[in-house]
Amino acid sequence: MAVFFQSLISGILIGGVYALIGIGLTIIFGVMRVINFAHGDLLMVGMYLTYFLFRLLHIDPFVSIIVTIPLMFLYGAFLQKFFINRVLDALPQNQILLTIGLGLVMSNTVMLAFTSDYRILTTAYSSSSLRLLGLSISVPLLISFTITLVITAVLYWFLYRTDTGQAIRATAQDRSAAQLMGINVKRMSIIAFGLGAALAGTAGALISPTYYIYPQVGSVFTLKAFVITVLGGMGSIVGATLGGVLIGVVESVGGVYVGSGWKDVVVFIVFLLVLLFKPSGLLGTSKD
Repeated sequence: MAVFFQSLISGILIGGVYALIGIGLTIIFGVMRVINFAHGDLLMVGMYLTYFLFRLLHIDPFVSIIVTIPLMFLYGAFLQKFFINRVLDALPQNQILLTIGLGLVMSNTVMLAFTSDYRILTTAYSSSSLRLLGLSISVPLLISFTITLVITAVLYWFLYRTDTGQAIRATAQDRSAAQLMGINVKRMSIIAFGLGAALAGTAGALISPTYYIYPQVGSVFTLKAFVITVLGGMGSIVGATLGGVLIGVVESVGGVYVGSGWKDVVVFIVFLLVLLFKPSGLLGTSKD
């Protein structure tokens, strides 16, 4: 039983960071209806940014989000304004091909600049853990989870309590109606993609102390982001949060009881079961 609770706690902690990835993708899809296949590569850029801030400027990975968030927001806004914006009214397959292309450009550029070698960001607390009620809790994961809670709370406040946040939600609900009401939907799209990129980059920064850093790591997290987003319900931020935690728990528990090599299989089995019995996702709504 102790092993189960140990894996459960670890799953919840890593699931919080997964939720951050899913929320970013959900915001982008909700506002622009664009499926961003470069989302994991944005996370990869955040990981490398964190790594070099640590190695060159000795900035702690968790402190580096102060730099990572605004830089990734600007980078995401740049991508949306000069690339994504051009295909918003195009066929879905054109949007998919563009985002895949952007992801390939990012990963291959990083590989050419820094090689494909695996990098490890090691801090004084990388292997530290706390003992609580007989359970061992990873310090890096606990800090990541705490920061994720704070960022998520600030994001909810922004989306529900500010004029810009409400404009983003209105654009996500009905783009045409929002434009008729005087909302600058192009500006909201830029902000939404910037937010999505910032959240992906932040997730990359938070996961850097516990994960290998390499150019192709983005493809792993792109897949996780889609599973989380669809599982929670496309366009649902609360659903993405729940989906991220659920995937983290399933991975952790599955890795203990089924084997680390099979944990991803367990995740996809749960994913398929949810879609089989509730195709709209956990908190999604069906549309006739």
